Amino acid sequence: MSLPPLVEPADELTIDEVRRYSRHLIIPEVGMAGQKRLKNSKVLVIGAGGLGSPALLYLAAAGVGTLGIVEFDTVDESNLQRQIIHGQSDVGKSKAQSAKESILEANPYTNVVLHEERLDNDNVFQIFEQYDLIVDGTDNFATRYLVNDAAVLLGKPYVWGSIFRFDGQISVFWAEHGPCYRCLYPEPPPPGMVPSCAEGGVLGVLCASVGAAQVTEAIKLLTGIGDPSLGRLNIYEALDLNWRTLKVRKDPNCAICGENPTVTELIDYESFCGALTEEAADAAVGSTISVKQLSEWIKLKDNGEKDFVLIDVREPNEYEINRIPGSVLIPKADFQTGVALEKLPQDKQLVFHCKSGVRSAEVLAIAKGAGFGDAVHVGGGVVAWVDQIDPSQPAY
Repeated sequence: MSLPPLVEPADELTIDEVRRYSRHLIIPEVGMAGQKRLKNSKVLVIGAGGLGSPALLYLAAAGVGTLGIVEFDTVDESNLQRQIIHGQSDVGKSKAQSAKESILEANPYTNVVLHEERLDNDNVFQIFEQYDLIVDGTDNFATRYLVNDAAVLLGKPYVWGSIFRFDGQISVFWAEHGPCYRCLYPEPPPPGMVPSCAEGGVLGVLCASVGAAQVTEAIKLLTGIGDPSLGRLNIYEALDLNWRTLKVRKDPNCAICGENPTVTELIDYESFCGALTEEAADAAVGSTISVKQLSEWIKLKDNGEKDFVLIDVREPNEYEINRIPGSVLIPKADFQTGVALEKLPQDKQLVFHCKSGVRSAEVLAIAKGAGFGDAVHVGGGVVAWVDQIDPSQPAY
């Protein structure tokens, strides 16, 4: 479905801008009018990470006049495998500031506006209202639903993308002309069901493929060329070098854009999505120890004063990166199938840990349900261990 241009053209392009964008200007579908529309555009990119990095650079290079960046994090060395807007000298720096420097190096004619804060219910309307179009590069479900609901309530279009390991997804959501994110995903997946990129990994170059596709959709909307991907979910499988498309219909029963919406204002998105299942949250109450406590327990165990089994529930490839000394590897999946329960000692206390504490809490709930009432898990997992106890080990 072709749509009229989202933005009116700017008055003119300077001689320097004509030189810079000449390869656009000689494309009949873009031309002078299209480039002037890009110059007059205001695009907000949420996140300067895996998807935000290529999206910001290509939006700037394309000549988008104003780029907003919502980002509150700092650059970590583990980001550099995929977040190409940052470099080694940026480690420890604000991601927003680092991104701005790279953007201005790519195109000094772009006006960069930084929103160095976490996007939430209190600021999302005020931020979104300043822009014509949103590009969503977030990596968690709570923020995705927040972005969608705010965009629907404000009548804003946005380009959504998602990546995991070797696969990516992209679509355009605009409730005035097609489905929204809730039409595609009415409910978030159960807590712990879908690992984040930090837990499951992502092929770095996949970010470029999906981020560039997001920018293509943004340019189509801003200039009114082509057929924006409204009502289509595009799935990219990098290992097969294959794009496939699924139709997405507007859901008349959608909670926010349907005929009788039940969501008419922003909600508590953390509770809606939930980091943990109720069972895991309940199991963790009173059964969570810190890495400092674990360190003391290990010393007591070495002195024969305490006996327990430390179980790492991550995946084998994660176990190869770093580990807490004395831990044994039994992946979470083995607990979910019940295979691991047969291997557990009945006469020792069980201590579970994972990368951050989410998976270990889920396993803790399974173990307690199987009768291991004194089992505990380590809050913060191996991330906290490396940060607070053993910084000589690599983080990931």
